[in-house]
Amino acid sequence: MAWRVVHLKFEGALIMNSSRQGAGLLKIGIVGLGQTGKTTLFSILTRAQRGRLAAKADAQIGVVHVPDARLDRLAEMYHPKKTVYASIEYVDTPGSVIELARSGTEAAALREMDALAHVVRAFENPVVPHESGEVDPQRDIENVELELMLSDLAVVEKRLERLDKDLKKQKTPTLEKEQSALAKARQALERQQPLREVGFSAEEERLLKGFTFFSLKPMVYVLNLGEKDAERTRATEDLAAQAGLKQRSRTAVTAISGQVEAELAELEGAEARELMASYGLQESAVTRLIRSSYRLLGLISFFTVGEDECRAWTLSEGATALEAAGEIHSDIQKGFIRAEVVRYEDLIAAGSLAEARNHGTLRLEGKEYRVRDGEIVHFRHSG
Repeated sequence: MAWRVVHLKFEGALIMNSSRQGAGLLKIGIVGLGQTGKTTLFSILTRAQRGRLAAKADAQIGVVHVPDARLDRLAEMYHPKKTVYASIEYVDTPGSVIELARSGTEAAALREMDALAHVVRAFENPVVPHESGEVDPQRDIENVELELMLSDLAVVEKRLERLDKDLKKQKTPTLEKEQSALAKARQALERQQPLREVGFSAEEERLLKGFTFFSLKPMVYVLNLGEKDAERTRATEDLAAQAGLKQRSRTAVTAISGQVEAELAELEGAEARELMASYGLQESAVTRLIRSSYRLLGLISFFTVGEDECRAWTLSEGATALEAAGEIHSDIQKGFIRAEVVRYEDLIAAGSLAEARNHGTLRLEGKEYRVRDGEIVHFRHSG
C-alpha cells in the first residue's frame, strides 16, 4: 500500500483536540463501501484539492491540526513564539472496506488504526448508482460489520490452532488465559456479535489487544446524506435509529451532507457562515466528526502555557498528572515532583498564573491527581 501524507490545517474553531496519551497521533481509518463518499469526507477534513488525491490503488494520510478556541485565547494572553495545536491523522482507504478486510498487507495497515470511521451512503444519485442497486444504510452497515467479523474470526481460529499445539507440548497459565480469551471471542464472532460489544475483562482486553481486531475497534458511523437532507444532519438520534445503530456499545453516530460540506470547505468567514445558515447548519461536519470521535474514545484536553510556547495536549479521560507529564516528556515523568493546576476559566479571570496563585485558584497536585478537561498544568520536576 502506498501512503501519501498531506499536512494541512483546518481553520475552524473547535473545543475538542487530538493527540493520544503516550502514543503519538490518534489514527482514524475512513472506511466504507465504494461510492459512499469516503474520499469526499477525507477531502473535506483536510481541505485537499481533488487533483491532489491519490489514485484508488493508494491510501492517503491527512494530518489535520485542529484549532481550539481556548488555546487561541491563551495565545492572546501569552503572545508565545509558537502555538501548537493538537493533531489527528485520518487515513483514506482505497476501494471497498470489504475487499480490504479480505486482503493481506492492506488489511494489516488498516488494523493499525485506533478507530474506524465508517462512511455509510444515505443519498440517492442516479449518475453514481449504488453498487447494490438500492440505497439501504442498514443493509450496508450489517454487510460491512459481518465482513470485519469474518476477518477477525479467521485470525482467532488461526491463533487458537497454534495455541492448541503449544499447550499440548507445555501448559502455561499465560497461554491458557490467552486461549480462554480467544475462545470467548470466537463464540461472539460465530454468533455475529462484534467484539466491541463483548464484555471482556481488563485482562482479556490486554490479551486481545495485540491482535488489533477490526470489530474490537471503536466505530464512528458517518451517515452521508444528500443535499436536500442537509438539515437532517442535526437529527443524529433519529438517523441512528433508522439505520439500526441505537445503543450499540463503543460506537458513535454522526451525519454529514458531503456535497454541502465540500462547498463549505472552500469558503471562509462570512461566506461559510452564510452557506451553513442557508442549510440550517450550526457547525461543520469536521466539528461533529471530531467531537464524536473524541467522546467515543474518552479523550480530554489540557494545556501548557508560556512565552516560548502555548500548547494543547490530549489525554485519556481519567489519566493522572504523572501520565500527563509523560505525554510531554519521559524525563518530566521520571523527575515528577508536583503539578501546578488551574482551570482555564480561572486563569482567564485571573489574567496570569501568578494572579491565579494569589487568588488561590492555582493548586498543587500530586502524581495521582486526575487531570480534567481544559486545565492548564505546569510540572515541577527534578533533573
